[in-house]
Amino acid sequence: MSLHDDAVLVLTSYEEQEELRRLYLDHLAAHPDGMWKACGAGHVTASALVVDPERGRVLLTLHRKLGMWLQMGGHCEPDDTTLAAAALREATEESGIRGLTLLPGGPVRLDRHPIPAPCHWHLDVQYAALAPSGAVEEISEESLDLRWFAYDEVAEVADKSVVRLLEMTRAAL
Repeated sequence: MSLHDDAVLVLTSYEEQEELRRLYLDHLAAHPDGMWKACGAGHVTASALVVDPERGRVLLTLHRKLGMWLQMGGHCEPDDTTLAAAALREATEESGIRGLTLLPGGPVRLDRHPIPAPCHWHLDVQYAALAPSGAVEEISEESLDLRWFAYDEVAEVADKSVVRLLEMTRAAL
């Protein structure tokens, strides 16, 4: 792949993210309850990929309902003052790790994915959370399992959304 090809991929990714950003804003303009789980047309969620850059690994959760390895995340709650706060709360609750900090610079990427009825879509705002040195994880009620994966193992266990999130996170580190 040439440098030109890489530039096209970056441009395509930027265009995709910009299109999603507009879709999120349009959704919120059309649905005053679009931040909340009760919105049947879809709702905004917040997630965070827990990263240990010192060891080149990420912590994924085996989601109880979906049976998939995913980043930590979920629905916004009334006490969340920002999407970043929601993502950090979810990452802390689901990983059991205290002292997580979000990677500076805001969200890493946006991802829209279908979910089972009665709702239709999750409009996920994805962050990266840095694990403190010596972090110890603890499985929550929402997970079947938690496991650290080396960066190069993620594509073998997770879907493309998680792989893209990891790629964007590594680029931002």
